[in-house]
This record gives sequence, structure tokens and C-alpha cells, in this order.
Amino acid sequence: MKKEQEKSTIYDLDGTVELKEAVPLGIQHVLAMFLGNISPLLIVAGMLDMAPELKSTLIQNAMFIAGAITLIQLYPIGKIGSKLPIVMGTSSGFIGTAKAMGALYGYGALMGACFVGGIFEMILGYFIKPLKKLFPPVVTSLVIISIGLSLLPVGINYFGGGSGAADFGSINHILVGTIVIIVIVIAKQFKGFVNNASILIGIVVGYIVAICLGMVNFTPVAQASWFALPKFMPVGMEFNMECIIAMGIMFIATTVETVGDTSGITNGGLGREATTDELQGSVLADGFGSMIASCFGVLPNTSFSQNVGLVTVTKVVNRFTIMTGAVFLILCGFCPKLSALFSVMPQSVLGGAAVIMFGSILVSGIESLKRVEFDERNSLIIALSIGLGVGIGQVPAVLAQLPSWVGNIFAQNGIIMTFVIAAVLNLILPKKKNKEKVKEEV
Repeated sequence: MKKEQEKSTIYDLDGTVELKEAVPLGIQHVLAMFLGNISPLLIVAGMLDMAPELKSTLIQNAMFIAGAITLIQLYPIGKIGSKLPIVMGTSSGFIGTAKAMGALYGYGALMGACFVGGIFEMILGYFIKPLKKLFPPVVTSLVIISIGLSLLPVGINYFGGGSGAADFGSINHILVGTIVIIVIVIAKQFKGFVNNASILIGIVVGYIVAICLGMVNFTPVAQASWFALPKFMPVGMEFNMECIIAMGIMFIATTVETVGDTSGITNGGLGREATTDELQGSVLADGFGSMIASCFGVLPNTSFSQNVGLVTVTKVVNRFTIMTGAVFLILCGFCPKLSALFSVMPQSVLGGAAVIMFGSILVSGIESLKRVEFDERNSLIIALSIGLGVGIGQVPAVLAQLPSWVGNIFAQNGIIMTFVIAAVLNLILPKKKNKEKVKEEV
């Protein structure tokens, strides 16, 4: 009996552990993704010049949705969910496309495209086995790299106080952003909780410095209530075909990324490959979560790579433990004052962390690319995908003479173009003889 009880530890996938052990470790997972969950909305809301009240509502909803969809990943509804310790949240990979499409067609069209995209990803989930074979590590790695590269300018804009800000690049913004970076770097030198919560610690310190410098207006916080239900459909949906196509392509990319995250969880935390059912359930939860998120005005929800890294390092895979963190997120979603507290945060505070976060996405892609053999074929795929994809994303005017829909879909950021080029080249370029065959011939 005693031996049976010993099996229910934080290192076991199933079973319950004591709350005094589960709660801190569950909240640790939330701390690892908290900023990443709200930052895409903060960034897109800032780009689209949203009203502070709507911004606060969306942040509140983002916390609620992330917790709810994480619960579905942990404890599936039918086939929707993987039964793995996957933490869900608002995807930063959609920022570039959301910025472009939102500016052209409005936030309502963006939500309509996210709803349709979620349905599309669920369909992809049922065909995950052939999809897994079609997109090997060379494609998924390039998608992650292009996401990091496309987001770096966004991070720098926020580091300076936000694009279009009257005091952009002021000494106060640069000072606050730099302090955030320094604090995060110092925290990263520690082990355990301080290391894993380094981003949040940096944000808190930067926020306090900004308050001391008189950079924060707390009026929206004072006006916000302590308790409110998450608001359903805060923004009406519209359906625009160009927007749907652009977001649909991104949903293919995020499907591939989710497959990678799920494999990372099982390899790093459980020491085995992910099963087809787990991959399918994970992607279905991704699509379902994105559909629900759009109904609450939130950008697509997807698996969080930083939490995959946390599982790999700590080996904490217990679903009950991660569930306590999901419940904490849901509770945060019922407190508008907390949402308002984040919405009035100076953009340079977020920028200091975003520079590291977005740079880390790039590093993650490079790390993933290490799995790829740099033969002539793969080198050509990498060179063309990054060269054309990221290059056109940096110089969108090169497509100005083509039909407007081409530029709207492919020229606004390098992610979509990189993905399409890498996927197509991987399909059409002949593969080299494998090493074993070459050895036999020798």
C-alpha cells in the first residue's frame, strides 16, 4: 500500500500529490507563461490603438481561456486533449499576421478568421499522422526561427516605449527596459523558482521602477471592479476571405509547432515518443481552444514552448500538479482589477522582457535545427526559406506590383512565406541516399 502511494509523485503523469507540493509547482508553470500569455494581446491591442477598457477585458479573458483550455489538455473531452502536461496560452506566433490583418480589416475580422482557423486546425488534427510525415524537423525548425526573427523588431519597438509613442526612445523607457533585462539576466543565474520566474521578476521590478518615475496612470485600475465574469463576444466577428487565408496558413504552422511541443513533452519529461492519439488530441485541443478563444476576443491558443522547456528541466509531469496552475489562471480571469493592472503597464517594461522572450524563440528554432543534417538538400531549403521568407518580410514593397491579396498574405511578415517555401521545397526536392545505403555501397 505504501509502495502504491509512493508512485503518486510530481514525476508521475497520473495520480494526485499533496496540495502543499502541487500548488507551488503548478503556479511555477503559470509564472513561466504568464507574460507570454498576455503579451500578444498587449502588443496587438497597442498596435491597433484599442480602448483601455477593451484591452483590460481581453487580458482578463486571455487568462480565463488559457486556464480552461489547459484543463482540457490535461483532462480531455472525448478526443479533444492529450492527457499530457501541456500548458496552453495565447500564441505569439500570430502577432505579425494579426498586426497586418487587424490593421487592414479590423479586430472583428481577425476574430472571425481565428474562429474559422480553429475549425481548420481541428480538421488537420484528424489527419495528424500523414501531416507528421510531411513536415519534418527542417520545416518546423524554420517556422520557429522565422517567428523569432519577425518578432525581434516588435520587441525593440516596445523597448523604446511603443511604436508611435510621443516619447519613443526617451531615457525613461530605455532605462526601464534595460533594468528589466538586467534583472532577468541576474535571476537566470539562480536555480529553481527564481530562475523559472525570472521573466515575471524582471517585469515586477521594471514596473516598480516605472511607477517611481511617474510613468504609470492607475486611473483604469481604480475604476476596474474586483470581480467580473469573463465577457463573451466583446468584439463582434466579421469574416473576410483574405484574413481567413492568412490566418489559416498560420494555423498550419502552429499545428506543426504543436506536434513539436507535444513530442518535446513526451521525450523530455516521459522519456518516450508521443503516440498518435496524444498528437491528435493535442492538435484538436489547439484548434478547439482557438475557436473558444475567438468567442472571447482572444488570439489563438496554442501549446507553450517555454513550459515544454520547464518540463524537460524539472521532469515535473504530474497532471494534477499542472492542473492547480490552470485553476489559478482561471481565478485570475475573474479579477478585472488584475487585468487592468497589466494593461496600464508601460510598454517599455514589456519590451525589456520581450527582447529576451522573442530572442529565445529564435534560439529555440536554432536548437531545433541541430536535429537536421546539413546536407546539400537541407541547406538549400534553409537558405531559400530564410532568404526569401524573412527577406520579403523585411522588404514587403517587393510585392507591391502584384495583386493586393498576395502582399496582404505574404508580405507583412516572414513567417507565412518561410513556412510555405520550406514545406513545398521539402516535398519536391529529391532526398539524398541515406547514410546506411551509402556505407553498404562502399
